[in-house]
Amino acid sequence: MRYRVKDTSMKDEEVENLIHKEEKRQEEAVNLIASENYVSNDVRSALGSVLVNKYSEGYPAERYYAGNNVIDEVECLAQHRALSLFSLADEEWNVNVQPLSGTPANLAIYSALVPLGGKIMGMKLSHGGHLSHGHSISLTGKLWKQVPYGVSRESELLDYEEIGKQAEKEKPKIIVAGFTAYPRAVDFKAFRTIADSVGAYLVADISHIAGLIATGYHPSPFLYADVVMSTTHKSLRGPRSALIFSRLGSGPSGSELASKIDKAVFPGLQGGPHENQIAAVAVALREAAEPEFKKYIGEVLKNAKALADELGSLGWRLISGGTDTHLLVVDVWMKGEGIGGKEASERLEKAGIIVNKNTIPFDERKPADPSGIRLGTLAETTRGKKEEDMKEIARRIDTILRS
Repeated sequence: MRYRVKDTSMKDEEVENLIHKEEKRQEEAVNLIASENYVSNDVRSALGSVLVNKYSEGYPAERYYAGNNVIDEVECLAQHRALSLFSLADEEWNVNVQPLSGTPANLAIYSALVPLGGKIMGMKLSHGGHLSHGHSISLTGKLWKQVPYGVSRESELLDYEEIGKQAEKEKPKIIVAGFTAYPRAVDFKAFRTIADSVGAYLVADISHIAGLIATGYHPSPFLYADVVMSTTHKSLRGPRSALIFSRLGSGPSGSELASKIDKAVFPGLQGGPHENQIAAVAVALREAAEPEFKKYIGEVLKNAKALADELGSLGWRLISGGTDTHLLVVDVWMKGEGIGGKEASERLEKAGIIVNKNTIPFDERKPADPSGIRLGTLAETTRGKKEEDMKEIARRIDTILRS
């Protein structure tokens, strides 16, 4: 029997109905989840292509299965587009496009560069860091020891002088410069100075701000970092996947580093890569190189500022006083004068506005019901929202939370 690879109809009505339900939910909701976006039809087509059928364990020209000539071209194209998007020379940087997502990518980096039990310096989860930056409940915090840094209590901004003192005391093997809920620009040069002072690798996790960096709206880490990791499904508007860039050259941050990371991804952590996913990443990277994408990111930032300013004018406290990126964190508890983050998220969801509850720096409430919520403008900007729309959304949020 011939296998019909182009038959797109679903015979599983139960799953198809669930897909339609989720499609309807997405269409009707206002999506302010800072780590979500909407991909193009081309990205979805690549994800659902016949590339899903091929097993391609290994790297281009070094596969363990036959029949990978076309697959090699797909992966090499994704690598070329990743380097090109960030204006990187292939003689200076290597990029691995096989990681399945951000946490596996960070796990690969640490396993390549830090002995088990060694120290990873990463931002505190409650201050805006990510689980995969060494938090105790993550495998990254069980295999390695996190040296957590945070923000100033007064300004709620990163205090680089204090981070430097902490690094000098703890001597971490890696310093991770990155965040998932920190709304301000990151000074990668300052982190480089700190890393050099203690002989640490500098790893930049740009999962949230990769699109901002690619379009020049945020300072680039590539001048300073040894390794740069990014997911592709946030501001790059691609599928769920990740990229690991590693610097080539001589010395401790040279070609040996790239080789170690490649070996940590495969065969260290993964088997055959998901080539349909990699093809979808290649599509998204091409889209991100278009002039329209730069206009999009510019509008994302305008929308974030409009949303933040309007919420602030309505009396809500913004962590650090505002935002330099696509995301903002709002203190909705306000020392007991407001409501908890869990209730705020649930109220907003019932009204069709999707956010996530989020801790705030020095939060006195538990993570399951913290003091804040996190908002982002990536998804709604993709859907065409402008600054006036964001102000209206802010007013709706205010009405719902104060009702």
